[in-house]
Amino acid sequence: MIRCGIGYDVHRLVEGRKLILGGVEIAHSSGLEGHSDADVLSHAIADALLGAIGAGDIGIHFPPTDPRWRGAASDLFLRHAADLVRARGGVVAAVDVTIICERPKIGPHRAAMVERVAAILGISGARVSIKATTTDKLGFTGRGEGIAAQAVATVRLPL
Repeated sequence: MIRCGIGYDVHRLVEGRKLILGGVEIAHSSGLEGHSDADVLSHAIADALLGAIGAGDIGIHFPPTDPRWRGAASDLFLRHAADLVRARGGVVAAVDVTIICERPKIGPHRAAMVERVAAILGISGARVSIKATTTDKLGFTGRGEGIAAQAVATVRLPL
């Protein structure tokens, strides 16, 4: 059986935080605010994987009210979601992500993000697609107030 899941995440940009996207630290004037490292790319993929197997969302597995997850690397959330797919006898077939922001430019970091996400998920980089777009300076991403990401995950599960 083939199932798909959709994930979406957004976090505000603030000074004094590192910017982490897809498990990669990116030099930027501000970082994403959140209980964990606020990696919107990893959060969107994790939610897409969890959705594909009907396992809820990140908030169920890693509640933001739980102090254990304060400052946690989102690699943990992504790996957990992939492990749940495998625990059900499934395989992560592909993930496709779009990052929505004006800055930083994603192109120079894309290969590193693909490599890191693929390693965390335990799949080939050929099965990870990371794209970026802007909103032509419209809305909160256009004003540089935050970054959003949307993801689709395809998994193969036994019947």
